[in-house]
Amino acid sequence: MISLDPDLRGDLIVDAGNFELRPLAPADAGELFAHLADVEVTAFMDIPPLNEIEDAHAIIEWASSLRAVGGGVRWSIRERTTGAFVGTAGFNALIIERGRRGEIAYDLGRAWWGRGVMAGVLPTLVSFGFERLTLRRLEALVTPGNDRSCRLLERHGFAREGVLREYGFWKDRYWDQIVYGRISL
Repeated sequence: MISLDPDLRGDLIVDAGNFELRPLAPADAGELFAHLADVEVTAFMDIPPLNEIEDAHAIIEWASSLRAVGGGVRWSIRERTTGAFVGTAGFNALIIERGRRGEIAYDLGRAWWGRGVMAGVLPTLVSFGFERLTLRRLEALVTPGNDRSCRLLERHGFAREGVLREYGFWKDRYWDQIVYGRISL
């Protein structure tokens, strides 16, 4: 049965194998700031590296507001045994009317690159989108040059659908975005 609106209420703590997804909260601000202050982490993102802790608080407020209106959810990724902050993941947008689709996004701290984190987290996001949110389509937008993200999506059943030329403007220039999509079966 298809739900009319996404249910993003409750604690929304999600088991992702060796990792746990928890909605971003004010308590995450310090770790989120350190994470997104890293130039390498934000290289392919639509934000510059953070300069002040207030920037992290603003991101958390954005995520809370998005969730409150049913427009998406952004989680912190935590290593299950230690509770270490690994990165963030979630749905930056949910389009329910006239489409039932969601945009997946994720980022990891440099220390976690190449360690298989997203091999556990991405299938959890896909399952959450198709089963809990009853979406028909999942999308991901990747900045050209982020080959690691492209390979991850392709390994998990996303098809490269094309390039949106000069789709976004950030960091004082226009950026192309590679569109990946996956349809529920």
